[in-house]
Amino acid sequence: MPDPGPSPVQTSPAPARILGGPTGLGTASLRLCRQAEPLVVIEPVPVAPAPAPALAEPVAVPEPPDPAEPAAPAGRPVPGLYHHPVQEPDPARVEEVGRRIKTWAVDEVQAFPPEWQDQFDGFSVGRYMVACHPDAPTVDHLMIATRLMVAENAVDDCYCEDHGGSPVGLGSRLLLAHTALDPLHTTKDYAPQWEESLQSDGPRRAYRSAMEYFVRQSTPSQADRFRHDMARLHLGYLAEAAWAETDHLPEVWEYLAMRQFNNFRPCPTITDTVGGYELPADLHAQPAMQRVIALAGNATTIVNDLYSYTKELDSPGRHLNLPVVIAERDGLSDRDGYLKAVAVHNDLMHDFEAEAAALAAACPVPSVLRFLRGVAVWVDGNHYWHQTNTYRYSLPDFW
Repeated sequence: MPDPGPSPVQTSPAPARILGGPTGLGTASLRLCRQAEPLVVIEPVPVAPAPAPALAEPVAVPEPPDPAEPAAPAGRPVPGLYHHPVQEPDPARVEEVGRRIKTWAVDEVQAFPPEWQDQFDGFSVGRYMVACHPDAPTVDHLMIATRLMVAENAVDDCYCEDHGGSPVGLGSRLLLAHTALDPLHTTKDYAPQWEESLQSDGPRRAYRSAMEYFVRQSTPSQADRFRHDMARLHLGYLAEAAWAETDHLPEVWEYLAMRQFNNFRPCPTITDTVGGYELPADLHAQPAMQRVIALAGNATTIVNDLYSYTKELDSPGRHLNLPVVIAERDGLSDRDGYLKAVAVHNDLMHDFEAEAAALAAACPVPSVLRFLRGVAVWVDGNHYWHQTNTYRYSLPDFW
């Protein structure tokens, strides 16, 4: 039978959802927006963890631009992909974060060689992080997330991917790099050798420095939460590497299990640290909150699979992504496999929003509501960056 083609792009017209966030019963108090503040341009200095600010009464979200005259971002969204548009990130903050992160990556930790500079610039990490964290009180807070993002990508590129990465011996490299996040407690005879190892390559230098900045502005429980999520990430890297070594094509459900670990989860999980407050550990550990965070990480990672599809096909070797796995395992054409992956993403997004709304109604604690809001905004900012980063991504010709 003829293919009806992809469904129209599904976006919410409601002004309160333009900046991202769950909707429905119990989520009225999630309508938060960053207050206008002067740009902080001082260089970061060590500071004590910021106390959690008192949550004010909900404030109105600014009206979006007239839909008849949209300020269309660069790039186009995947047709049929369920997503929410966001306001353009503050250009002054984008520029300042971009300046600071390049200084850190190049001069402070030498995270990448000079010949990679164009790729670093093309990543547009400043625009990415400002879009994902519009409620960050200062640029210093934004830099917490930005350094960690760059460090995570240095490890992925240099240890796992096509900038010198390999599945062979990956476990050892990841374990030693992880000690830059979760310090080794050893004897005085061997501690100096471990300390020296942390300066042995760009990824480890970046991990160590980014984590040092993070712990200065986070609480112990926030830092431990992040270490746990990074261990999850590294476990996902190892599963994918094992499949590459054995040329294993996973079942679709197996691939999705791997992607629940090899995904963006460490990024939205620190949204409270970047926002200058804390979601208490007992509330973060609730099964309902863990499900919301997992669904957010899964949905945003499938966004990456969809936007990076053509980029990965053009790279050497076979890259596993959801459209490829679905097409091969379900016996579909490349196009139909891709469109089915879009449907999987949409189901995850709807589940994420429903679960977040249910948790907001069941546990209307201010820090819970603010955290849910922050995760939802991160989800929308992540899609915005993928859609608009035309330096890295282009869509397949399936429509």
